[in-house]
Amino acid sequence: MKVSHLNPDGTPKYTNRLATETSPYLLQHAHNPVEWYPWGDEALERARAEKKPIHLSVGYHACHWCHVAADESFEDEATARLLNDHFVNIKVDREERPDIDRIYQIAQQMLTQRGGGWPLTMFLTHDDQRPFFGGTYFPKEARYGLPAFRDVLLRVVKYYRDHAAELRSQNDALMSAFAQLNPPPAAADTELGDAPLRSCRAQLARAFDSRHGGFGGAPKFPHPLTIERLLRDWHASVAAPEPDLQALHMATLTLRRMAEGGINDQLGGGFCRYSVDEYWMIPHFEKMLYDNGALLAVYAQAALAGDDPLYARVAQETAAWTLREMQSPQGGYYSSLDADSEGHEGKFYAWDRAEVEGHLSAKEFAVFAPRFGLERPANFEGRWHLHVAAAVDEIAARIGGSSEAVEALLASARARLLEVRARRVRPARDEKVLTSWNALMIRGLAIAARALGRDELGESAGRALDFIRGTLWRDGRLLATSMAGRAHLNAYLDDYVYLVDAVLELQQLRFASGELEFARQLLEAVLQHFPDREAGGFFFTSADHEALIHRSKVFGDDATPSGNGIAARVLLRMGHLLGEPRYLTAAEQTLRAAWPALVQHPQAHVALLNALEELLHPAEIVILRGAAPAIEGWRRELARLYAPRRLVLAIPADAPDLPPALADKTAHAAAVAYVCRGGSCAAPVESLEALTEQLRAGDRR
Repeated sequence: MKVSHLNPDGTPKYTNRLATETSPYLLQHAHNPVEWYPWGDEALERARAEKKPIHLSVGYHACHWCHVAADESFEDEATARLLNDHFVNIKVDREERPDIDRIYQIAQQMLTQRGGGWPLTMFLTHDDQRPFFGGTYFPKEARYGLPAFRDVLLRVVKYYRDHAAELRSQNDALMSAFAQLNPPPAAADTELGDAPLRSCRAQLARAFDSRHGGFGGAPKFPHPLTIERLLRDWHASVAAPEPDLQALHMATLTLRRMAEGGINDQLGGGFCRYSVDEYWMIPHFEKMLYDNGALLAVYAQAALAGDDPLYARVAQETAAWTLREMQSPQGGYYSSLDADSEGHEGKFYAWDRAEVEGHLSAKEFAVFAPRFGLERPANFEGRWHLHVAAAVDEIAARIGGSSEAVEALLASARARLLEVRARRVRPARDEKVLTSWNALMIRGLAIAARALGRDELGESAGRALDFIRGTLWRDGRLLATSMAGRAHLNAYLDDYVYLVDAVLELQQLRFASGELEFARQLLEAVLQHFPDREAGGFFFTSADHEALIHRSKVFGDDATPSGNGIAARVLLRMGHLLGEPRYLTAAEQTLRAAWPALVQHPQAHVALLNALEELLHPAEIVILRGAAPAIEGWRRELARLYAPRRLVLAIPADAPDLPPALADKTAHAAAVAYVCRGGSCAAPVESLEALTEQLRAGDRR
């Protein structure tokens, strides 16, 4: 976003209170003529003192329509005068303050009966921050069936002045609706069975697009957690007389179509946020760390589950993009890349046919053009956005060459064009480091490192974990965000439990006692500061968090998994691993609290379904003990198997400070394995062959 108001000496004409913030999104608005405040006491006190309604604007750095709104309205001096005269204006980065965003997104949907989104525009009462009107993007001039933003502002001011009593009544009804968001938990005698798992599987089959993959129509989102669920459904059935091959097909076709589509960066790796069409061809071009962490994990899992080399290649390309473009020198991962560059969405990624031809050899262009759709009509604003349009063997037959020769030409062409593209004006990068999103990428890289045998991916993940422990972990509590050396904001439930999940995945790559202890400390903080002690489950914010108009407790997944779902699963896994019954009890209480939602809308609660599956069928825990080189060979063999309900920890004989439940799995002279399910462990196994046979027998049960 550009600063268009400058003094003669080139300095900004306006500077507001966002100038001292850490969020790159807030800093983008620090020189608007709007008198922005960050959310905090100063703004809220001014609203109360002046009895002005609050104009709350929520967005994020990579959001295209947020940039549009800023250019049209927040840079416009006439609009800014209206905002400054009649409102206290608060700007929020939804990635730093998901607690605020979550509350007011729900309120917007209640008030308007429409879906939410960003930018979120809400108007709040001056004294208690209760919302009374809202929407998402409002254009500067009336269009798209939307009123002009300035007209909205004038109507809101008049309504707030003339209808105070009605507003209070509406607010009371809204707060009652908030209070009813979470139904009572399942009764103590309710049996938690597998009906929600079966129901979700059936719902996914009904929603599946059998031609293009994915679920539902445009716009299409990747839904990596749903794909992971289908892989788990298939794996759970492999020993059945009729394995669930349709679940495997739904997962792998979706992964293939996304990999071939324009949602996947065909030159540089990494996935965009979603596809605007049903074909996965034209994306919304922003690239988010959380999407790529989750997609990296599921492509790596698919590489183990099937025999198609595509999934391993896509996982490696996604990981390579992360290491190349998203990891800071300090170790943490940046948050996102914008959709826009040079003021246009997708400009960085689109090509002119003549430009491509000019940079490639004739042989390269002869295979590249049909492969990536350049022989078809332009598909993006008169230019070409690359997607796979023809199979390699078809191109080989057409030119009279081998598939291997075509692959080699495509590889050299892609590398050459990636170099060319790197010289363009790049999309802006949001360089704040978010704990929860880093945890999702650490998990993805740990899974990919094991599945692909790529140790450098695990080393990258370990550096990120070290950064979080060194920068964002203080006095037994996490912080949510770090930018330019400044870490702040109380962490949320997701930060804690995603990080436990990530640490557990890293332990299966290379065991470290201190990291496992860190995971235990994280869970202890969750149990101390986040539980709903009456109904079960966990609140999104800690008990000592800033008091807002509602304390959310979230069971459903959105763009990221439900914190309650991940909490329940890691509590089960850590409970069995460490022999800690408190963790197992808390996990079951969480599932009971969520049970009404699980029964009614299972497809919206996949993270909780994964936890339910592990409550009903506890994860298999394999502890390898012995000299490090010997057990590392065993670990690598087991890492080649897709086993979503198995944890494998290779613990060297000299590992210090083991918790009692692991210390009693003693090392022998040679490598030895202990296989535990639930609360029982089998006799130690002293050969890899016997171990793999025992594990196969367990899979057949």
